[in-house]
Amino acid sequence: MDTKQKILSTASKLFYEQGYNSTGINQVIKEAAVAKASFYQHFPSKEDLLLAYLVTTQENTDKEMRAQIAKCKTPREQVLALFDFLSKLARQTSFKGCNFLNIAAELPNDQGKVRSIIRKQKNGIRNLFAEILKPAGKEDLADEIYLLFDAALVSGKVYADVWPVKTARKIVEKLI
Repeated sequence: MDTKQKILSTASKLFYEQGYNSTGINQVIKEAAVAKASFYQHFPSKEDLLLAYLVTTQENTDKEMRAQIAKCKTPREQVLALFDFLSKLARQTSFKGCNFLNIAAELPNDQGKVRSIIRKQKNGIRNLFAEILKPAGKEDLADEIYLLFDAALVSGKVYADVWPVKTARKIVEKLI
């Protein structure tokens, strides 16, 4: 793993586990076992590191979600597969909710670049639901399903349990 990837991987783990504001540059440098100069060569600021984290996480999340739906044939199966995927994540002891919503909760509203990436990721999920549902003529349900998906993420974190995801899935079954 190259230095940039080592820094990004370490920061990703720390941002998710302990939060962006609670993670310092020196901790990332120490845990990644890189020189301070190497860190700043790749990431001139902590915000640059955060932006790279969000973009990388967005790409990985999109790939994982698309891999889940690729296993299914019908729009109904595809939508439910995304809730099953979320259920699997919520069962993990390391589950701390949505990377993007966690960052959004930590930062003030004037963080334009960061908020833009978060909105892009969230719109990507909304659009994915619309894309899945279009062949069935039910793309008008995409926003409702998206809201249930995000609510399940938040409630799963709050309750540290999978029941919110299971409940949201049951509602989606009735909708579609």
